[in-house]
Amino acid sequence: MKKSGAVGMDMLHGSMLDKMLLFALPLAAGSILQQLFNSVDVAVVGRFSSSQALAAVGANSSVISLLVNLFVGISVGANVVIANLIGRGEQKRVRRAVHTSLSLALISGVLMMTVGLIIARPLLELMSTPENVIDMAVLYLRIYCLSMPFSMFYDFGASILRSVGDTKRPLICLVAAGLLNAALNLFFVIVCNLSVSGVAIATVISNVLSAGLMLYFLQRTDEKVRVNIKALCLDRRELLQILRIGIPAGIQGVVFSVANVCIQSSVNSFGSDAVAGSSVAVNFEMFSYYAVNGFNSAVMTFVSQNLGAGNLNRCKRAYGIGMTCAVVTVLILNTCVFLARNPLIRIFTVDSAVADFAVQRMSIVLLTHFLICSYEITGSALRGLGRSLVPAALTVFGTCVLRIVYVNTVVAVHHSYHILMLVYPVSWIMTGLMVVIAFFIVWRKLRKPEKLSN
Repeated sequence: MKKSGAVGMDMLHGSMLDKMLLFALPLAAGSILQQLFNSVDVAVVGRFSSSQALAAVGANSSVISLLVNLFVGISVGANVVIANLIGRGEQKRVRRAVHTSLSLALISGVLMMTVGLIIARPLLELMSTPENVIDMAVLYLRIYCLSMPFSMFYDFGASILRSVGDTKRPLICLVAAGLLNAALNLFFVIVCNLSVSGVAIATVISNVLSAGLMLYFLQRTDEKVRVNIKALCLDRRELLQILRIGIPAGIQGVVFSVANVCIQSSVNSFGSDAVAGSSVAVNFEMFSYYAVNGFNSAVMTFVSQNLGAGNLNRCKRAYGIGMTCAVVTVLILNTCVFLARNPLIRIFTVDSAVADFAVQRMSIVLLTHFLICSYEITGSALRGLGRSLVPAALTVFGTCVLRIVYVNTVVAVHHSYHILMLVYPVSWIMTGLMVVIAFFIVWRKLRKPEKLSN
């Protein structure tokens, strides 16, 4: 018999390490698998098209993040709100929050698609995208934007399932969509000779599949969070709660992306070989980022449910376990990737100039990537505690404002690709220190009522 307040996975009682691993690992594995399939985009155009096509795809990564991060952040708010309501046992509000989340997903997806189609060329021109790749970059981005309503539906749907401890069905969606994406990439680029447009079309079709599978699972999940299309609505109370948590996280993501767009503009100034090499290296960074993201979601959901149930000790335990697991995972993963860097890079390109830029970035960014755990995991714990604005503000300053200042001062004086890459570890250290200090300040305030009552 399930304990009160538990759905899918009992996060409120019993041992925590095994449950957090069961929650985080399928999510991390799914995201990493998705990144592997996404890397096929880069590998296929790099090996079967041209270095310019490779640069065109790579030049869009920060732009796409800029477009989607606001609403991905809001989906974080949906996860926190639903998990907290489950912890409090408020089932009617859970249903309203679920249907409000999906309605918001569809609205945001259509909005992003429209904006993306309009600003694609002006934004890429503003970023000083090299002239020999800009036309292909614009084409890729405009086709990619057509997938955004489906991508948002999947993201919000996955947040709903994660709020009840289900990370297996989102993984199934990713595996199916990723396999289709990989197959279509090869077909469109090699057989149909579509180059950049081929990988973009493959992405759109695979996102349609992931959204369709997600809808199928949401209509057949536990009754308490089951979706009824006819019940989709925007409930004012639940919408405001989701936005209260989600908007700060989304703004953080947007401003973070603005800083990365600034860095990408600086990368662009070193030419198309640097853009292509950076694109190759980013693929490997994303593997460890998604591993951390799995533990992010676990920490946020466990903390949120236990806060709703009034169990602060389990909240802190979830934070500590999540941080340890994330750091160890990233260190092991990135060390293995770096040791095998040369054969791995050759999967994407045989151009020695492109490969050299990739190695330069990996030697600085990849080997220090574990530092992101300090603010990512801690920020997720704070969001689970209902403090979304604090990590957002600190992360905006540390990883956004600081990076923009660095690029426009240090890099402007010492125009070197190596110096530019140092912006990442410098900003991670500063941000991590600030967010960890903030967590312990918030934690002490939360524990004061307990001490006074004792």
